[in-house]
Amino acid sequence: MITFTFHVPCHYTVRFSTLEQSYNSQNAFITSSFNAKKSMENKEITRSRRITVLISTVLFPITFLTSSAPSHAVVTEFYELPHSGGVKALDLRLGDGSTPVKGDQVAIHYYGRLAAKQGWCFDSTYDHKDSTGESIPFTFVLGSSTVISGIEATVRSMKVGGIRRVIIPPSQGYQNTNQEPLPPNFFDRQRLFTTIFNPTRLANGEGSTLGTLVFDIELVNVKH
Repeated sequence: MITFTFHVPCHYTVRFSTLEQSYNSQNAFITSSFNAKKSMENKEITRSRRITVLISTVLFPITFLTSSAPSHAVVTEFYELPHSGGVKALDLRLGDGSTPVKGDQVAIHYYGRLAAKQGWCFDSTYDHKDSTGESIPFTFVLGSSTVISGIEATVRSMKVGGIRRVIIPPSQGYQNTNQEPLPPNFFDRQRLFTTIFNPTRLANGEGSTLGTLVFDIELVNVKH
């Protein structure tokens, strides 16, 4: 039994244990085969293990995401969302409201984390407050292509009240610096995009991991 401890932003400490023997079977969707030289293989395996550690752990207490609404049965393992381009999902709570369709305005709360930065929380709508101190959800029109594809793929199969953790691969994440959601803080945006689009690291073959995102998304409201 190996115990890991990570100190990440947003004032959370992550503690968890994992059995080394079950690593490959539980996280096969992250690791991949490599045909490069031994040194490059070791580097890629290290990066894959780091991402696996982050996504297979409850990085934030569920109580920060849930409301007083009753919980429903959930799927206890990650699964791939259909027609999502490889987005993996874990339902933390199933909603009982309406499901959005293309053209609907949806409101979500989220925690956004960057796997390449050890789960660094680059943005959270729970930190976006109005004049009364209430958290302001992020709103967008489903199908408008203004947000990253991974979030659209996540929300379109959720019901209002549901909470879902998703692992978004680089191909469904940020493709440019104009896609939403964008951290309101300039330095957070700069850190996010200089990591994802780092030309040196991309040239070193790290493109398969640099842009991997982990989002906890709560579907708050749908307007048809």
